[in-house]
Amino acid sequence: MTFQNTREFAQSLDAQDELRKYRDEFHFPHVNGKQVIYFTGNSLGLQPKRTKTYVDEVMNDWANLAVEGHFYSDKPWWDYQERFAVPLSDIVGAKPAEVGVMNTLTVNLHLLMVSFYNPTPQKYKIICEEKAFPSDQYMFQSQVKFHGYDPKDAIVEIKRREGEANIRLEDVLAKIDEVGSELALVLIGGVNYYTGQVFDMKTITAAGQKYGAYVGWDLAHAAGNIKLDLHDWNVDFAAWCSYKYMNSGPGNASGFFVHEKHHNDKELKRFAGWYGHNKERRFKMEPDFDPVHGADGWQISNLPILSLAPYLASVEMFAEVGMDKLITKRNLITSYLEFILHEIDKELEGADFEILTPSNQEERGCQLSVYLHGQGRELFDRLMKNGVITDWREPNVIRLAPAPFYCSFEEMYEFGQILKQLILNKE
Repeated sequence: MTFQNTREFAQSLDAQDELRKYRDEFHFPHVNGKQVIYFTGNSLGLQPKRTKTYVDEVMNDWANLAVEGHFYSDKPWWDYQERFAVPLSDIVGAKPAEVGVMNTLTVNLHLLMVSFYNPTPQKYKIICEEKAFPSDQYMFQSQVKFHGYDPKDAIVEIKRREGEANIRLEDVLAKIDEVGSELALVLIGGVNYYTGQVFDMKTITAAGQKYGAYVGWDLAHAAGNIKLDLHDWNVDFAAWCSYKYMNSGPGNASGFFVHEKHHNDKELKRFAGWYGHNKERRFKMEPDFDPVHGADGWQISNLPILSLAPYLASVEMFAEVGMDKLITKRNLITSYLEFILHEIDKELEGADFEILTPSNQEERGCQLSVYLHGQGRELFDRLMKNGVITDWREPNVIRLAPAPFYCSFEEMYEFGQILKQLILNKE
């Protein structure tokens, strides 16, 4: 498609957008009385209007049924999480028995590492990407120390080549070969939070498993954003947060995946709790742990139903639309935003934007990370004051994520005009 940097062209794309009606299903903040252009769905998604209905339903059941809500509400609380199995499996490319919801992201990664990181003196190293999200870095360090190893020795980072923004696949594979038989675990962010780069999860998973290592993925920026086939890629485990592209609310419950090949492995360690115990016998209060078959056997505690309610509202919206339609729009609207940025860069001498995110659609989701050469934090601050909600990352990067559920093509054009005027008018 040949793009045009005009409002009329952007409006024509909106008129053809099969998902345009969903924009009205979200609450938008306002700045100076005007609805914002929201580019931070990669940090916290907007609130779906239907969310309140799902939360109110739980509140009303609690008020009217109290403890009996566990069994006699329209959506009984004792098996509330089971409603996520089918829609989540479609989102991440899994079998329904391979996915579940519990806790929050880093908690779940720690719990999964109980099963999938059991180092020995011969096999103890973890491979991760350079500039992993800080929470992952802290997790790796604490896990390694807990097992009595030195993080400087046990944690192996895959580096970017000098002068390059993204990590090359061949460098990932070479590092796996270099660590070889000492490799216990590969755990990488499926989409890098800083650059928006999507890793070749299928190829990397196979490469790590060739050395007898487990391979897991932090899908915080991937779930609900990119096409995933966790089962077919033979991924051992994964976890993701629900509040970014899946719009479930701040700090909300996390999803997780455990491949079915591990479900019957009685030698695999796990921390146990009664919500992971045999569902049919849970209330018999038996002393010995008998795990639920499937990913739900990794659950520990009674589930936070008030947190799950907004997430259920969201995944049911995903089920209505399907990932294929979301990805089709994502590719088009991200490409249009990329075009707008290049057009503004050409129109303004000295603007000098560098898009760090790969241009290949197979290597990115909907996030574009833009290095503002010649600009600074002041430009970001002025964008925010003008109703363009973006995300700042040091030293000089703004992240723009046009989420396909609620961003419009006309907003991409409008953003370009606001950006141009702010650069032209420095005061």
